[in-house]
Amino acid sequence: MPTSEFQLIQHYFKAGAAAALAQPNSPVRCGIGDDCAVLALPVGDELLVSVDTLVESIHFPQNYPSDMLARRALAVCVSDLAACGATPLGFTLALTMPNVDEPWLASFANALIVAAGEYDIALVGGDTTRGPLCLSLQVMGSAPAGAAILRSGARAGDIIYVSGQLGDARAALDYLNKAAHELSAAEQALLDRYHAPTPRLALGQKLRGLATAAVDVSDGLAADLGHILSVSGVAAVLHTDNLPLSPALTETCAERAIEFALSGGDDYELCFTVPAEHREVVARLSAELNLNISEIGYIEAGEGLTCYRADGGVFAPAAGYQHF
Repeated sequence: MPTSEFQLIQHYFKAGAAAALAQPNSPVRCGIGDDCAVLALPVGDELLVSVDTLVESIHFPQNYPSDMLARRALAVCVSDLAACGATPLGFTLALTMPNVDEPWLASFANALIVAAGEYDIALVGGDTTRGPLCLSLQVMGSAPAGAAILRSGARAGDIIYVSGQLGDARAALDYLNKAAHELSAAEQALLDRYHAPTPRLALGQKLRGLATAAVDVSDGLAADLGHILSVSGVAAVLHTDNLPLSPALTETCAERAIEFALSGGDDYELCFTVPAEHREVVARLSAELNLNISEIGYIEAGEGLTCYRADGGVFAPAAGYQHF
């Protein structure tokens, strides 16, 4: 049994992460085991960095399976790279836990390394400490100089798009404690979306040079689109009948589907803006990636977000998730 912080790192994380060093053209020059990791940026690229902290009972339930936690935590962080059009390079993990639970750690570490392989991102360092269960992950990626997609470029006349479907993760919260054998197929589908969000990396990279602004939907579409509007100095109009809703969502909670889609959060889809003359480019991109991309509204001069229902009435979305 590992008895120290360094033995824990060596036993559970270093061996699996070392596989990244053996990959052809790996950006990792030095990974776990030194004071700093060393990553090589592609020539002409800039470094993109993001950090997320996930706290038990706030960002994930108590007694959440460690393999699900690992996969979900990394996906949530990699989604930020996707929103900026980045190519993943590496990530660090600061893991705080109340005690050393070897089965928990083994399951967590194995799932984390598998997920890292799926996103082609290497675990290159971090820290382990004792305390209430909490994870902080910092992800690093690259993009050609000047090509990163930011929140500040939306302009009047742009079309607003969103990938995938919205609202499923919020709806899933009502079924997290339901026994597996009691779940309907629709409820299980919602839980699958919550447990395993999909960072839209390929879409983000394809949007470089096309999208004027982008954000990943973590706190709710209305709140996250609001960040684009604020820093871009523009307003937006959304049509709620254009929001992409899954059959599982409309089957389980049709009366709250629009509310969940606009304010629920945890979808980790991309919301982005594109000049109207590039509608056909977006349509081709949707087909190329085999990914639903929905036109949900447009950018206009002014400030704030207005959401119209199909009957022409105004829908006032609730505020998205806020920590304070």
